[in-house]
Amino acid sequence: MELSLKGKTAVICGGSQGLGLASARELALLGANCILVSRNETSLLNALQTLDTTQEQQHSYATADFTDPDSVKAAITGITAQKAVNILVNNTGGPAAGPITEAEPEAFVKAFSMHVVCNQVLVQTVLPGMKSSGYGRIIQVISTSVKTPLKGLGVSNTTRAAVAGWAKTLATELAPFGITVNNVLPGSMTTDRLFSLFETNAQKRGVDKSVVEAEWKAEIPMQRFGDPAEFGAAVAFLASPAAAYITGISLPVDGGKIPAL
Repeated sequence: MELSLKGKTAVICGGSQGLGLASARELALLGANCILVSRNETSLLNALQTLDTTQEQQHSYATADFTDPDSVKAAITGITAQKAVNILVNNTGGPAAGPITEAEPEAFVKAFSMHVVCNQVLVQTVLPGMKSSGYGRIIQVISTSVKTPLKGLGVSNTTRAAVAGWAKTLATELAPFGITVNNVLPGSMTTDRLFSLFETNAQKRGVDKSVVEAEWKAEIPMQRFGDPAEFGAAVAFLASPAAAYITGISLPVDGGKIPAL
């Protein structure tokens, strides 16, 4: 099985922490040169120090604010002016939790811009390099909510589904070029985002967050939360040469929680 990404360049959005950083670490272990993108330069510099360099990988970063598509455009244009991007990991923090009936219309506009519009900006900019280099992998970090909507995440459920539809359409259009487009759906992974959801849920219910944590864990057939590295491994596989004939899928990494096939 050919897994090596030596000589390939990967752009990982939201790469300074959480699932973005976990994905970057696994990509680097396969030999990829990783470019991390997020808002916080200090966090980016710290994250770079955790990436493998034993295969002479050259890692770097770019700052961008995903609430501003023009900022994202400037960052990715600067990157592609220097080198072709072979792998793009679209990963942006989820919208605030809350029931859909209480969400302001502006929240949907903001979320759509951050996720769908910014993804589109990124893809249109990296596509020429993928086509010319003969290697392209576009991977979205979304949510298991595209299979089964999650309670209390109205804006997120709506936006993630839009990204999934966008990605499936893109996969069909890019398949003739050998460029794959896939989504990876994290379940409950031990990240700051998960702990934040515990806190929000607990406060609304007036219970200790340990109660919420125990309830969520009980719903997972494996009876544990996922390690971000396990999620990153799925991203890295889909980015590898071994996954060349896999496109247009949404792969859950959730310990078996999703009740649907």
